[in-house]
Amino acid sequence: MLKRIEELKATIKALSQPENAEVLEQLRIKYIGKKGVMNELFGLFRGVPAEDKKAVGIALNELKTLITTRLEAFQKELDTATEEEAFSSVDLSRTAYPIPLGSRHPLNIVRDQIIQIFARLGFSVAEGPEIEDDWHVFESLNFPSDHPARDMQDTFFVSHADSILLRTHTSSVQTRVMMEQKPPIRIICPGRVYRNEAISARAHCFFHQVEGLYIDEGVSFADLRQVLIHFAREMFGADTKIRLRPSYFPFTEPSAEMDISCNICGGEGCSFCKHTGWVEILGCGMVDKAVLESCGIDSSKYTGYALGMGVERITNLKYSISDLRLFSENDLRFLNQFTAAR
Repeated sequence: MLKRIEELKATIKALSQPENAEVLEQLRIKYIGKKGVMNELFGLFRGVPAEDKKAVGIALNELKTLITTRLEAFQKELDTATEEEAFSSVDLSRTAYPIPLGSRHPLNIVRDQIIQIFARLGFSVAEGPEIEDDWHVFESLNFPSDHPARDMQDTFFVSHADSILLRTHTSSVQTRVMMEQKPPIRIICPGRVYRNEAISARAHCFFHQVEGLYIDEGVSFADLRQVLIHFAREMFGADTKIRLRPSYFPFTEPSAEMDISCNICGGEGCSFCKHTGWVEILGCGMVDKAVLESCGIDSSKYTGYALGMGVERITNLKYSISDLRLFSENDLRFLNQFTAAR
């Protein structure tokens, strides 16, 4: 028994590296399989005389360990060879595999469409800081000192003592332009704004606006109305109708809110437009004389109009999106729907 074990040890040590995994598997079956050499020897071990069992048992365990170690070494060598072969088969000069392009965010798509429509009318883009002071956001725009928008529950203040805050509208950009540039002024102001509101399907603490401003001699409400009709038809279709309703804003007088005929039901009435056939999309009006004067513009010589809209609102209408939270959740299942609109 011991002589046979020693012969097997010599045989195992003399084994050469198998050519492939199939040959290695045959070796494994031969030596440590259910009907292999080791199981046969352990079966014969039961008939070994008691006085020889210790020596034979040690020898058997040493043989098993040797076989297992050799087979593991053979397997490792085969794995390494396979990896090297796989790497050597890669053509490094080949063009990289195509990576799917990401989709543009729906808010960016709609914002750029709005900008393009007004750019064709001669409006240029103006931008300003998101962290502003009270004068540019409220005081210069004719907000009364006790206006609710100035309260902490409506506005995010960075420093209440210094009246530094996150802008609540992009009208602050209009103020900066009016102070730095002489009329004629024809600008649109796209940007992100912040308001202290509870987050829900219909409201968020931050959102996006595009505001427009035109100041020159002889600018009238009729000019504003024609621009609004053109914008509505360019954005929502040639058959779109508009409706202007009297409203109030501190920085415009007269002021109005604009509705468009519901593009979902064609003005017939549906749940989206609450069966009225109309959907509100923006606010507008003639720039208040007090605003012009506070920015150093002669109100006896110049007049102007301003308008402002929420990008999320326009996007909701174009793509029938009912939950504002989807715009900021970065869910690829939602965003990939807009690949075709890039």
